[in-house]
Amino acid sequence: MTAKRPPARRTTAAPPARAKSATKTTAGKTARPARAGGTRARPKAAAAPKARPTLRDVVLGALAELKAVNVKALDVRGLTDITDTMVVASGTSDRHVKSIADRVTQRCKEAGFRPFGVEGERDGEWVLLDLHDVVLHVMLPRVREFYALEKLWEGGAAA
Repeated sequence: MTAKRPPARRTTAAPPARAKSATKTTAGKTARPARAGGTRARPKAAAAPKARPTLRDVVLGALAELKAVNVKALDVRGLTDITDTMVVASGTSDRHVKSIADRVTQRCKEAGFRPFGVEGERDGEWVLLDLHDVVLHVMLPRVREFYALEKLWEGGAAA
């Protein structure tokens, strides 16, 4: 023989009952209640797809994320056919330079951009990252001051 369970008791107050809206019936069919204001519900428009970030934005965002120092983005389209944008940034130590280059590579891969080449990761004084449309130079401050790439490419003078 099975024992019956006692009915469940409510320990909290029940929420107030909602007033039911009247529905009209026509020919045995139940119609939906009208919305407030008499307007019909419109289907939500599909969200527009987010614009894919540009390679330049991905690179500059990754540099800002890792706190690269003295970042300069140079538009070199009129000066060379090698690339469109040259970005020069500094790191505070060789380890910082390496991690900046690694993070930029990682963010670019996540965004769907594959690097063509990376040079100088072993030493960490100057890492060059070739992303085709963007070439990134991450250097120690003393190396950056010695080579002065910004002055070379900003002035437009070819040596």
